[in-house]
Amino acid sequence: MLCKLIGVPLQDGAPRLGCEMGPSALRTAGLADTLISLGHRVADLGNFTITDVPDARHANPAIRQLPEIVAWIKLLQETAYNASADGFPIFMGGDHALSAGTVAGLSRRSVELGRPLYVLWLDAHTDFHTLDTTESGNLHGTPVAYFTGRDGFQNTFPPLTVPVPTSRVCMIGIRSVDPEEQAAIRKTEATVHDMRMIDEHGVATLLRAFLDRVKADNGMLHVSLDVDFLDPSIAPAVGTSVPGGATFREAHLIMEMLHDSGLATSLDLVELNPFLDERGRTATLLVDLTASLMGRKVMDRPTRSF
Repeated sequence: MLCKLIGVPLQDGAPRLGCEMGPSALRTAGLADTLISLGHRVADLGNFTITDVPDARHANPAIRQLPEIVAWIKLLQETAYNASADGFPIFMGGDHALSAGTVAGLSRRSVELGRPLYVLWLDAHTDFHTLDTTESGNLHGTPVAYFTGRDGFQNTFPPLTVPVPTSRVCMIGIRSVDPEEQAAIRKTEATVHDMRMIDEHGVATLLRAFLDRVKADNGMLHVSLDVDFLDPSIAPAVGTSVPGGATFREAHLIMEMLHDSGLATSLDLVELNPFLDERGRTATLLVDLTASLMGRKVMDRPTRSF
């Protein structure tokens, strides 16, 4: 398989500086060499940058960096669409606002291929705010609302060619949701598994049910992995740390099951803030999780010392 590494040093959607260093940290942690060792071909397309920043405005005074986010979404829509033509794109972030662009571009590609796009959202947050409802103004909290076609982005964000129906979105690891988001997402068909669901039923049971749906529909599966999906004790390098996240084994099990399913077609690695890391342990964990997704078995895992 041809894995395309795409650096997205996007910092504008999150309030804390540091995410723009994420792509470099993943490269330093050996992502390319790890994929090559698993038998994949790798093309590192470098870091993308925005050049044409529009004069975007919105009535909500809390919104931050709106012109830059609009430019990033437009760029990443085209980037994701093009990169998905003949390979497995891995978008190295950068904050989670990037998924507004990547998923939109991948959805456009999926229609051309005649296969519906599904999204596995591994995150502590639902990211279901609109430009009208966000109180923090941090636009990394809006991508799911945007790419599923929720009202509140018209005439500001780039036009959405192919929305992803909420019925094709599965969220796992949720544990920090604003009241407005919670009320809105309950009205949708999205599958939302919070940490209590994982505690009660186990992550394998929850994920297997979703993968069965994707397989039955001959779907393409985009995996969007936010560092705050993981418990901060194993992944400290994130600016939106929330206690009680996925354990090391739960995270690897998800990735191993995804590999076994053969359904994953693209990946986001987001919210990695190397400035908050401890000797690169979070970047290394993300590389190891990607390795599990791409075929590394339990008994092949290297010993890590920190």
